[in-house]
Amino acid sequence: MSNTGTVYLVDDDAAVRHALGTFLSGAGYSTMDFDSAEAFLESVHATDSGILVLDQRMNGMSGLELQQLLADNGVAMPVIFITGHGSIALSVMAMKAGAMDFIEKPFSNEVLLSKVQEAFRKLEAQQKEHSHKDAITRRYETLTPREKEIMALVVEGIPNRDLARRLQISNRTIEVHRSRIMHKMQANSLPDLVRMATLCSIAQ
Repeated sequence: MSNTGTVYLVDDDAAVRHALGTFLSGAGYSTMDFDSAEAFLESVHATDSGILVLDQRMNGMSGLELQQLLADNGVAMPVIFITGHGSIALSVMAMKAGAMDFIEKPFSNEVLLSKVQEAFRKLEAQQKEHSHKDAITRRYETLTPREKEIMALVVEGIPNRDLARRLQISNRTIEVHRSRIMHKMQANSLPDLVRMATLCSIAQ
């Protein structure tokens, strides 16, 4: 079965880019290669999806500097570092900054392929989570201001009786609002509603 997704190769060694591009294309991936971090930034946009196979030591901006710049701009593209000048300090810095892996040249194609496959699994999970969050946020925006107010209190675990007293409305009115909130949010239970609020940092 063919793989899907784009692998962005950033390495100032043309032979390495060609070899990796040929191998990954043969494994079913689309590839785009760049000879510098600057060239990558000029061509790839924050909304583009894929994973980044990145050399650490290059002319101009280093791999770590590119990784940090992407993170600062909210680009959550999984990064696999490759380097011929590896060190424990560099690998620790890369991993702390969010890199998926840090592998030293020379490495086998099989090792790279396994890392690329793992990165795409992570990317798919991230995309599903973002899609889930977006769906919940859209549902939340259908609530009235009053329903949002009550939802914020409900997910704190405040009982209906206390809600009614705090908001100076009847228990029956609270029950109607809660029912509408559950329906609009497509929540099957109170714990389900709490998970939605926590996941998307809403109704706080």
